[in-house]
Amino acid sequence: MKKIIKEFKEFAVKGNVVDMAVGVIIGGAFGKIVTSLVGDIVMPAISALSGDADFTGFKWVIRQAVMDGANVVTPEIAINYGSFIQTIVDFLIIAFVIFMAIKGINKLKRKEEEKPAEKPAEPAADIKLLTEIRDLLKK
Repeated sequence: MKKIIKEFKEFAVKGNVVDMAVGVIIGGAFGKIVTSLVGDIVMPAISALSGDADFTGFKWVIRQAVMDGANVVTPEIAINYGSFIQTIVDFLIIAFVIFMAIKGINKLKRKEEEKPAEKPAEPAADIKLLTEIRDLLKK
């Protein structure tokens, strides 16, 4: 049992597992940001353009609900294409935001790779003099 606990501890504290956990947590928070962007900014604009206040309410009713007063005898059967469109728009926005983030990261990496290597420091005066003397002696 102690061996299993030791192996698990080694596995759990490896850099890759910790990095992955941090990525999942940040990804969850990022997902909330994108969900808010879609739900609070993009979809209301699309709804305003489409003339409907609730985009997810778009549906094609196949069979109306049968009511007996306030009680539902047979529920409505409908194809909720507005929810489907909402999900597609969510996906496209999320994919675009991730694409732009990765593109920005790659651009930063390229800038770091393109940095010219620093020139070696100019040797001190006495080193220069010794180098010149050595070169003269070789001749």
